[in-house]
Amino acid sequence: MVELSSPERVYFPDAGLTKAGYRDYLLGVADRLLPHIANRPLSLLRCPDGIGEDCFFQKHYTKGLPEGFRSVDIEEKDGDREPYVYIDDKEGLEACAQFGALELHPWGARIDALDRPERLVFDLDPDEGYDFSDLKDTARDIRDLLETAGLAPHVMVTGGKGLHVIAPLDASNDWDEVKSFAKGFATALERHDPARYVAQASKAKRKGKIFIDWLRNQRGQTSVAPYSVRARKGTPVATPLRWDELSRVSSGHDYTVETLPRRLSSLKSDPWDGYFDHAAPLKSGALDWARSALKD
Repeated sequence: MVELSSPERVYFPDAGLTKAGYRDYLLGVADRLLPHIANRPLSLLRCPDGIGEDCFFQKHYTKGLPEGFRSVDIEEKDGDREPYVYIDDKEGLEACAQFGALELHPWGARIDALDRPERLVFDLDPDEGYDFSDLKDTARDIRDLLETAGLAPHVMVTGGKGLHVIAPLDASNDWDEVKSFAKGFATALERHDPARYVAQASKAKRKGKIFIDWLRNQRGQTSVAPYSVRARKGTPVATPLRWDELSRVSSGHDYTVETLPRRLSSLKSDPWDGYFDHAAPLKSGALDWARSALKD
């Protein structure tokens, strides 16, 4: 048990969510959240004094961290080894609350297999004011294409303005293979419909389009965890959905710390039931299958 200092400190002034309230939220979703972040290096968006003050990312383990945080040495691009932070249990979630870690962004690989990614992520990032209904159609189109490649895609509202389409992988591929597939897939979408999609990060090229962000599928890159709160007004939460629920959401930030528990209590089963059982490899020719489906 991590003892909270200043449990009454307000992290989200507009919603009145305190450090203690944030801790309670994390523990309430722990059984759903931990499978997606435990034993993976984390990049933590810290706002020690709340979202109205300075916020910054921290990925390295440092002395003086609360009990519950763990350290793993990872070789970086320059060849040096640095200690990265991770958690493996509910005590780690309590440490996140104590530490002011309001967003949790895990690697796509576990600490015992850092070079074997276990997910494929496409962040559908629309231009400001983009029609959310069209964004949902895009998510469904990507689902269909990934299914032709033998994958089992899942969908999540991000707590921001977009959607993530995520396919669990069985860790049989390396980062280069996953990155090549993700880049090729996004580029194929752009070529198929350049008026609608862009596969480059340049903001100038995103005007009126959806950026198919494939860049998270690289070693060392992270993406927001399912059930992570976002450090934004209203306490929005990155929320997994069943595909048949997608039609009922109106934005990427429909669910909050206040409303998500009610949603979960009303469900008969987890919206991502069997997620890890659906892990599959990127088979040889998978990208060709997806490209071929675009031409049909």
